[in-house]
Amino acid sequence: MTDRMDEFAEYRQRMNERISQIDHLGIKRFFNLDTTAYHDGALDGKTKELLGLVASAVLRCNDCIDYHLIQCVEAGWTDAELHDALNVALIVGGSIVIPHLRHAVETIDLLRARE
Repeated sequence: MTDRMDEFAEYRQRMNERISQIDHLGIKRFFNLDTTAYHDGALDGKTKELLGLVASAVLRCNDCIDYHLIQCVEAGWTDAELHDALNVALIVGGSIVIPHLRHAVETIDLLRARE
C-alpha cells in the first residue's frame, strides 16, 4: 500500500534529480550547502537533524518536517524526544504551528508503523 510517505519520497527524489539537471551555479551551491550543513561538526548530524525539524516546524514547511522526521527516526530519536523538540517549535512559533504539529505527529505515526 502506498501512503503519503512513499509519495513524498518518490516526488522528492524525482524533483531533486530534475533540479540537478539545471545548469545554475547558485542552485547547485545551495543544494550542496544544504547537504553538507547536516554533516558532523561541532554538533553531530543527529542533533542537526533535530534542529532542522524544529526550524521546519516554526517555518511551517510540511515537506521539510517530513524530510527531517525521516532523518530523525533513522538517527534513533525517540517519540518522546521528537515530541519535546516539537514542543520547542510550538513555543517559538506560536499557535500557528499547531496544524504543522498535527502533520508532524501523523508523520511520526506513519514512520513508526513501518518499523
